[in-house]
Amino acid sequence: MRLHTTTVLSLSALTVLALAGCSTGITSADVPDSSTSAPTQQEGKHTPASALLSSAALSKRLLDESDLGQGYSRKPQQSESRDDVVVSGCPAMDKLGGDAAVSGSLDFPREAKASFTYTDGSNSEMTEELYSDTEANLSTGVGQIFDAMTSCSAYQVLVGSTSVMVTAQKAPAARLGDEQWSQLLTFSSGGRSSIVKQTAVRTGTVVVVVSGSPGLVDAYVRTALAKARG
Repeated sequence: MRLHTTTVLSLSALTVLALAGCSTGITSADVPDSSTSAPTQQEGKHTPASALLSSAALSKRLLDESDLGQGYSRKPQQSESRDDVVVSGCPAMDKLGGDAAVSGSLDFPREAKASFTYTDGSNSEMTEELYSDTEANLSTGVGQIFDAMTSCSAYQVLVGSTSVMVTAQKAPAARLGDEQWSQLLTFSSGGRSSIVKQTAVRTGTVVVVVSGSPGLVDAYVRTALAKARG
């Protein structure tokens, strides 16, 4: 199955990030668990257009070096998305990709992204993504993506000519915002293994997604959420 990266919250970016050498340590808090809060029945039914943020507005709410502190530098944003990401061995992701290809309902056109590297020689990286849509669209779309990615204990990702084995598990999500999702992804390729944590938090009509080494994600997701709220 060939996927657009937006379908799986930049799966190719996570893979490349992991191969760059993220931290491989798992803390005792990173045990499989799911903690999300469901939206109310009326939530998102009558979201005014004024409540949605444009991509330009979202970009002003991204983290920057001053938010992260000394030692961080922002990486140049790649202008093009990859179309050579192929996922196999996970029926739920296959179904998700088919639905997205037909309806495009999992692509959020209002988005902004930033990636950072920590220049201490550890090659630690972190990526932040912001999306804006109605509460209902965000809740459904992000929930489907996280459910699909953690529905299979292991699957294969082919990024160009590089084959990567991925194992996924749900992780506890701190009670932030209106809804929360979190997962741990272990990437194995060429005899190396790296762990990436990805946490998403919805606050109203904005979703914050922070990906990277577990320690960095846990340290900065609250800062990212506070800035995303404006």
